[in-house]
Amino acid sequence: MAAGRFQLFSTSIAGIEAVFADSRHSFARHSHDAYGVGVIERGAQRSASGRGMVEAGAGHTITVNPGEVHDGAPIGDAPRAWRMLYMQPAVVAAAARDIFEGRPRGEFHAPVLEDRRIAGLVSATLAALIDRAAAPLAAEERLFLLLAALLREETPRPDAMALPAVACARERLDNDPAAAVSLETLAGGCGIGRFRLVRDFARATGLTPHAYLLQRRTELARRLVAAGTPLAEAAMEAGFADQSHMTRNFTRRYGYTPGALRAARA
Repeated sequence: MAAGRFQLFSTSIAGIEAVFADSRHSFARHSHDAYGVGVIERGAQRSASGRGMVEAGAGHTITVNPGEVHDGAPIGDAPRAWRMLYMQPAVVAAAARDIFEGRPRGEFHAPVLEDRRIAGLVSATLAALIDRAAAPLAAEERLFLLLAALLREETPRPDAMALPAVACARERLDNDPAAAVSLETLAGGCGIGRFRLVRDFARATGLTPHAYLLQRRTELARRLVAAGTPLAEAAMEAGFADQSHMTRNFTRRYGYTPGALRAARA
């Protein structure tokens, strides 16, 4: 069959690469030295896996563990389209140590998942990792949340939340929302693991640290624009990548653009 279209992308995290494919290609049995996770966007495929033959269709998440022998062929005559992340074992092992606080966990538990939440996590992680303008905090958060789902992190008890660390992180983001911050720096400064900070911060506030930071930056940008600061300058002072990034976040939260606010205050 024709090879179809394959695109390879580097990502913002070393040891992770992305592949986008749209093809009728039938793969011979093979294995990878990396973990793979992706989403079928269109069409369907049948493949061998470590758990026997499986089928996946549009919206399904597919995974493969290092060394797991698999293949893949389209179901029917039409091509299928899919997007994958390939992660070196060291990347997954480091995240797993953080997620499970030192307890070993190293296998994706199912070759096909029909969980829409996990498919959404895959898509969000892919988008953040290949977008060079995305904040490192966003890419790290999404990767941890995705790996926690794939490695079956258990839901903690409400009384197990690290609320002092959440308060510490929130204070740091409040004090300087324009500053660039990584998940490692934020978590380390508050004496907590990276994944646990993301999980407990979201449970305590309703937002991940990155989403909370964007909210604080948008609030700062609104104050600056209302005070007469030029839009491009306001975007820079509030910590956004550029004016369009500020405008997207501003409109998402308020329903109107920074330009509309400026005109109303003129």
